Amino acid sequence: MKTHRLQIEYDYSFDLYGLVTSVKDYKLAWALNRLLDLRLKKQKDLCYDLPEKERLLIANYQCITAHNQVRLFRNRALGSSALRKPFLLPDIKEYDYVLQITGAMQQLHPQELVRKLLQAPLVQYVKQFDPLTLKFKENLIF
Repeated sequence: MKTHRLQIEYDYSFDLYGLVTSVKDYKLAWALNRLLDLRLKKQKDLCYDLPEKERLLIANYQCITAHNQVRLFRNRALGSSALRKPFLLPDIKEYDYVLQITGAMQQLHPQELVRKLLQAPLVQYVKQFDPLTLKFKENLIF
C-alpha cells in the first residue's frame, strides 16, 4: 500500500519583535495601546497540551482592524510550570514578550518601530526577529 504524506506550507509573513521588560502583561498592553494607537485587548490564554501531560498557558492580547493584526504574547508560561522550557519561543527565552504584526503596520520601517517601542519607559530592549530562523516558529501559527 502506498503511503501519502501531508505537507503543509505555513505563512510566516509577519513581523516579529522580542521585548524585554519586567512589567505585567496588562500594563505593557496598555502602554503599547497609548504609544502605537492600538486597542490590544486580553484574549483567552493560549493553551498548548504537551506530550509530558503538561499544559503551557501563554497570555494573549490582540488588536484586529481592517488593515492590521497585532498580537502580544508573554513568552514565559503563566503560573508555575515544571517544564524544562516553559516558553512560547524557547529560541528567544531572553525576551519577556513577543509582538507579532501583520498587515499595514508592517510598512513601517523596522528601525522606526523599534525606536518608537523604546520610547515607552517600560520597555528596556527590543529586537526584530525573522520568524523563519526560529526553531519553534510553529508555536506562532493559530
